[in-house]
Amino acid sequence: MKKRQFETVIYSTVGVAVMLVIVIAFNVITAAVKQRVDLTREKAYTLSDGTRKILRKLDTPVRIRFYCTQSETATPETVYLKGYARKVEDLLGEYRQAAGGKVVIEKYDPQPDSDAEDSANLDGIEGQTLSNGEQFYLGLVVSRLDEKQTIPFLAPNRERLLEYDLSRAITRVVTPDKPTVGIMSPLPVFGMASNPMMMQMGQQGQPPWALVNELRTDFNLKQIGMDVDQIDEDVKVLIVIHPKDISEKAQFAIDQFVMRGGKLIAFLDAMSLVDNRNQNPMMGQMGGGGSTLPLLLKAWGLEFDTGKVVADVNFKMQLMGRNNRPTEAPAFLALTPAGINHEEVMTSQIDNIWLPFAGAFTGTPAAGLKKTVLLKSTTESQLVDGFLANLSGESVLKEFKPSGTAYALAVRLSGKFKTAFPNGKPGEKKDEASSADKKAEENKEEKKPDDSLKETKQDNVVILVGDADMLFDNFTLRQMQSPFGTLSMAMNANLNFAQNAVEQLTGDSNLIGVRSRATLNRPFTLVKQMQAEADAKFRSKIKELEDSLAETQRKLNELQQKKEKGQRFILSPEQQAELERFRQTEANMKKDLKRVQKDLRREIDWLETWLKWVNIAAMPLAVSLSGIVIAIFKRKRTSAK
Repeated sequence: MKKRQFETVIYSTVGVAVMLVIVIAFNVITAAVKQRVDLTREKAYTLSDGTRKILRKLDTPVRIRFYCTQSETATPETVYLKGYARKVEDLLGEYRQAAGGKVVIEKYDPQPDSDAEDSANLDGIEGQTLSNGEQFYLGLVVSRLDEKQTIPFLAPNRERLLEYDLSRAITRVVTPDKPTVGIMSPLPVFGMASNPMMMQMGQQGQPPWALVNELRTDFNLKQIGMDVDQIDEDVKVLIVIHPKDISEKAQFAIDQFVMRGGKLIAFLDAMSLVDNRNQNPMMGQMGGGGSTLPLLLKAWGLEFDTGKVVADVNFKMQLMGRNNRPTEAPAFLALTPAGINHEEVMTSQIDNIWLPFAGAFTGTPAAGLKKTVLLKSTTESQLVDGFLANLSGESVLKEFKPSGTAYALAVRLSGKFKTAFPNGKPGEKKDEASSADKKAEENKEEKKPDDSLKETKQDNVVILVGDADMLFDNFTLRQMQSPFGTLSMAMNANLNFAQNAVEQLTGDSNLIGVRSRATLNRPFTLVKQMQAEADAKFRSKIKELEDSLAETQRKLNELQQKKEKGQRFILSPEQQAELERFRQTEANMKKDLKRVQKDLRREIDWLETWLKWVNIAAMPLAVSLSGIVIAIFKRKRTSAK
């Protein structure tokens, strides 16, 4: 008996020791390999395929120097920044693991008067002064051979863009030559300096648009005038923004740019809110009209009506109207995944785009061209007058009739393009002169040979977007004040869409998937659909009520005309009966409207309650059920023994 007890103790001790060795060995082995488990739908917290492709292409090591102050003070600011620094460090560990030894991470603690602080200053890392006067460093430098890219401060508000910033820095040191991108626009996209009189009044000039600042990081930007007759040879991609009243000469320059193989991205507009040139300040924000490329679109087989905008009850937004009262804006579109082509690389991971009063592209592409729709409306949409849509969204909803057509809001044309100027460069418009003088001048001048290009040698690409306001800062970014200055948060993926288009046309599309994940959201599409259906019921009921009122008024007028002059101001029994019938119909209609609204509210409340219970109880319930299943399984095994 004692011998058996002794053996049991020995075996138990040895078993515990072996288990301890196994646990220690497992921890040692797994500590060397970090693997993050990401359960989010969009995999927002693990490396994207684009980043992995960039890292796989590395042929020489890339060095990342990570500077983070390891302060002993515990203020709310330092605790917050240190927590964010740990996230950065975890992400850097994933980069090192995915690169297979081609990414080297160096960590530095820039304490005051230390060599690490001197190194940070030499690398351009900016120390942030906290409220207690302490300097806090949080930045990094990516270097390869003689090339270096610095991120002076890793702002926590760019956490969703952190992977993109890192991957972009690695791409820049691997391929330091930046492509040249031209921007043509009558709007002050490059900013506007303040004149001396405005400066004396304390008003500052306009800074460049955020799109320009973002593109400057990756490309050499060149401002192209609206009156040019030729696009510079070094421009690889041309961005045209709101080309209002563009001349034939400038359209010819764009045409020849496309003919020689240049890539074009044109943001046209049916109703521009940003363009307030020559606008009466007393009229408020009434819009500055539309813009298009009429000669080029005609040659490509497309049409773009600058007087009509797309209204869609599924994508409508609620804006602040007069007296800060919310008002429905069916032509101010907030596109969800239902309106975005996710089969295309540049839009595959975008799910939220705002298009204020956008126009639609119609028509059939010319022979040799293929049209791909990138953004579209739903079939619950209609083309409406742009001025009326901007003036009163409720009036648009009142007369709304779905067309059953999904309108193309942004398209890509690909294939071989033919010139819109088969007769060569358009002539310059001259001052009025007599026909004899013109004829004499024509006889004197020798006819110059037409050396313009007539067709692209290879397939080319043109991207057309039906809205230009979408690029303006007020429609893309939300400004917030913080201890580190003014911070900008993206409200949608508008800038991502534009950057993706440029990135794809310049040849490197690996960064598209990295950038696009920064603004993913999950809109309540089911709730919006329910509201759209309820709105349709409301509109039909209101239309019935208005038709009934019109019919009643018509009958009253007929009865009034039959009466004698002395009886005009006395209601006849027929008129009284007709009014009573209308009042009864009106009362029934109002009851129906209230019932529809109540049913909608009840369905939405039920959906919200169901979602809350799923979010709150789903995981505990799953854990409980798992525990019960395991307990039953163990009991069966024990009883079997």
